[in-house]
Amino acid sequence: MSVIPDSEAKANDVQPESFRDRLATVDAKGKRKWVFAQKPKGRFYNVRTLVSLGFFALFLTLPFVRVNGRPFLLFNIPEAKFILFGKVFWPQDFFILGVTMITFIVFIVLFTAAFGRLFCGWVCPQTVFMEMLFRKVEYLIEGDAAKQKMRKNSPWTAEKIRVKLTKHLVFFAMAFIIANYFLAYIIGTDALLKIVREPVSEHAVGLASILVFSGVFYGVYAYFREQACTVVCPYGRLQSVLLDRNSMIVAYDHKRGEPRGKFKKNQPKNDLGDCIDCFQCVKVCPTGIDIRNGTQMECVGCTACIDACDTMMDATGRPRGLVRYASENGIADGKKLNYTGRMKFYTVVLIILASLLTFLLATRKNVDGTIVRAPGMLYQEHGKDSISNLYTIKIINKTLRDIPLTLKLENAPGQIIEAEGRSIEVKKEGQGKGSFFIVLPNSFVTSRKFSVKVGLYQGNEQITVLQTNFMGPFSKF
Repeated sequence: MSVIPDSEAKANDVQPESFRDRLATVDAKGKRKWVFAQKPKGRFYNVRTLVSLGFFALFLTLPFVRVNGRPFLLFNIPEAKFILFGKVFWPQDFFILGVTMITFIVFIVLFTAAFGRLFCGWVCPQTVFMEMLFRKVEYLIEGDAAKQKMRKNSPWTAEKIRVKLTKHLVFFAMAFIIANYFLAYIIGTDALLKIVREPVSEHAVGLASILVFSGVFYGVYAYFREQACTVVCPYGRLQSVLLDRNSMIVAYDHKRGEPRGKFKKNQPKNDLGDCIDCFQCVKVCPTGIDIRNGTQMECVGCTACIDACDTMMDATGRPRGLVRYASENGIADGKKLNYTGRMKFYTVVLIILASLLTFLLATRKNVDGTIVRAPGMLYQEHGKDSISNLYTIKIINKTLRDIPLTLKLENAPGQIIEAEGRSIEVKKEGQGKGSFFIVLPNSFVTSRKFSVKVGLYQGNEQITVLQTNFMGPFSKF
């Protein structure tokens, strides 16, 4: 890991690694230092721009995509209804959701161990919205970092008020649009369009929710900014335990770059390294760090420093790659990125979890339910030769059609008598319940407690089979 050289640390009266004792965006008094990130340019920035366009296209279209009449994605927390890839999940599917979350976490661990914070720099919504949308709009309205800094330190004038007001109005408008789309992922496009089209008085709560969402997004992208990555996001803090010396990171080649020295045209390099101490890598960093200090929690892997350094290397006639994607071992020992034993272990665990998740999804029932004996009740005599138990049944219908269900005994001679005297109607994507008696002949009841199976039928088609317990009289045994 590259750190501040001892000679430079002594000259500046700082200790090596002292940069790790504080955030780059907080001064010695604990006050925030505003980051005026210089507009990056280069090959990585161009590719990230294309990736962000794809991200925005997906973000803006997915709420309207439907699979078999359902949204492609929906996270309806108030109704505890989740739709992933067109399949609906209810609280009864919590086990599947739990396995999905565990699989996702293992994937994150494996991905980070191998590729560092590639996700943060390229496809994290916070980074994409901040750097590829709000920051670009800010450059368009206020100009580059130097103009922004001068305007902030200048007195308030009509021109400054106009520029600032324009920027913040545009920021809030974008935050309002983003909030509407995020709300579409929660309540669905149909419910959102209903809020938009109908009178405000009929949807005061919905409008308030949108305004709250808008205020949050506006606050994050107008003021909080990089603090969301360095203070709030747990992933940045987790990377210190997820990364090792073989992980791919944005790294400064200190062996090639040190000792640093100012570039002077037509003057031999002498014993200086390739780093010309131009601070361009610091000026473009959206979190305000110096990548030359080594791997840091605040680094989101956005590659802006790589583009800035490559530009300076081209200008001074030196090879690119002083700052590049590499591992710490790759920098220190010249080792290539390799597939370590830890990565192999994570891969095996990930394959097992993914296989389990696939099996659960493939065997998941579209109609499911539970049967419970009526609490506080034992058996009842039914005539002279039969015994009955009272049950309640709850059924969940995950399909897009209403289903009338009838109940039949599968493994016992007897009958089922519905308390309501009719089949149970379960609405589409809804739940149904009912009560019924299971009546068995005395000759079949050979133990005090045993299991019986109840089939759920739509007409003559068996939908699923549920199991419950039947209680007999104590005196027989």
